Amino acid sequence: MFALVDCNNFYASCERVFQPQYNNKPVAILSNNDGCVISRSDEAKALELPMGAPAFKYELFFKKYNVRVFSSNYPLYGDMSSRVMSILEQFTPDVEVYSIDEAFLQFKGFDHYDFNDYGLQIRQRVLKWTGIPTCVGIAPTKALSKVANKIARKFPERTKGVYVIDSEEKRIKALKWLKIESVWGIGFGLQKRLRARHCKTAFDFTQLSDDWVRNNTAVVGLRLKKELLGIPMLALDDHNQQKKAIATTRSFEYTYSDLDNLKERISTFATSCAEKLRAQHSCCNMIYVFIKNNKYNKIGEAYKSMRTIAHLPYPTDSSLIISKYAVEALKDIYKEGLHYKKAGVVLMGLVPKNERQLNLFLEENPKHKPLMQTIDYINEKYESHKIKLGNQDLKRTWKMRQERLSPKYTTNINEILTVKCH
Repeated sequence: MFALVDCNNFYASCERVFQPQYNNKPVAILSNNDGCVISRSDEAKALELPMGAPAFKYELFFKKYNVRVFSSNYPLYGDMSSRVMSILEQFTPDVEVYSIDEAFLQFKGFDHYDFNDYGLQIRQRVLKWTGIPTCVGIAPTKALSKVANKIARKFPERTKGVYVIDSEEKRIKALKWLKIESVWGIGFGLQKRLRARHCKTAFDFTQLSDDWVRNNTAVVGLRLKKELLGIPMLALDDHNQQKKAIATTRSFEYTYSDLDNLKERISTFATSCAEKLRAQHSCCNMIYVFIKNNKYNKIGEAYKSMRTIAHLPYPTDSSLIISKYAVEALKDIYKEGLHYKKAGVVLMGLVPKNERQLNLFLEENPKHKPLMQTIDYINEKYESHKIKLGNQDLKRTWKMRQERLSPKYTTNINEILTVKCH
C-alpha cells in the first residue's frame, strides 16, 4: 500500500503555527518580491481569492475582507517541512519527499495493519508535534493514493482527514467522483482530447482502450491508467538520486537596465548553481542563461532571450569557470535600453565528478579544487555566504521585496519566540 501525506495550505499553516490569532481567519502568502498569491487558507478560498492573484491588484480586496497577507518566508517553510518529513520517516523507512508539503509513503510488510487507524496516527502526530494539519490518502498505488488524499481533503468531517481505498467498490466509486481535470498527470492539452471522447471522470479514462491511451499519451498515460486500475506501476523515487539539471532563477526586486547589475546577478546565480553542483559531486558540460524584461510593463517591447554554451572546454564544478562563461553568455543576449525583471542560470549535461571526460589539451587549474573546497567549508560552517567572487555584491546574495515578512522563528536565534511567564 502507498500513502500520500499532504500538508493543508502549507505556507499559510506555517504562519499560523506561530501566530495562532490568525486561525479561522483568511490568510494569503505572496510569491517572491510580493508578486502574487501562492498559498491561501480555506477562509481565503471561501472569499474566492484566486490563486495567482497579483497583490497590487488585490490590495482593496485584502483590506475589505481583512485578509492577513505575508511575504514568503522560505527558511521557516523549509525547516517546518523537514520536521514534518522526519516524523513521517518514523512510520515507514520508505518515504519519497514529493514536494515541500507532500510525501509518498510505501508500506511493505504491513499486511495486517488497520490503515485507517495508522493514517490517523500519522495525522495526529504531525499535528501535535508541528502544529501542521495534514490529510492522508492510502491506496494500492501512488495514483490512487492521490485520489484518496483528495477525498480526505474534500470531506474532512466524514473522513477525519484520512481515507483508504482498500476495495474494488471504493476504487470505482472514487474514480467516478473524480473529474478528469483533477487527475494527477493529466494536463490541459490531454484534457481537451479526453473531453472530445466524452471522457469526463477518472473512471471514464480507465475505460479507454490501451491502444488509444498509448497512441495519445505515450507510455506515461498507459502507466497512469494501470495505476488507476489498481496495478502498481510507479515505485518511490530515490530522493538521493542526482539531478539532471541545476537551476537558479530569480525575479529582481527592481528592474535593471545596466549591464553591470545584470552581470552581478548572473554571477551570483552561477555561483549558487556551482555550489549545488559540488554538493552532489557532479560536473557540468553546458550552461544556459536567460534574461527577460517585465511582461506587465506596457512601455517598450517585450523581450526574452537565452544563450546556451553547449560545450565547455572540460566538465567543471568551479564557481570561477561557471561564472565566467555565464557572464559571457549574458553579454551576447543583453540589449541596451531595456528594463530587465528576471534572469536565470541553468547547468546541464551533468556527469559524476569521478566519471568526467578529460580533455587531452586543456585541463582545469588544479588550484580551483582546494579553493572551492575551502570556500564551501567556510560558508557552510558560518551558514552565510561570506566568501564570494570579486564580481559579486558583497552585501547580498539576492534581495527580494518582502514587506510583509514574518520572523524566522525556527532558524534564526534572534527571531525565536519570546515566552513571558507571570
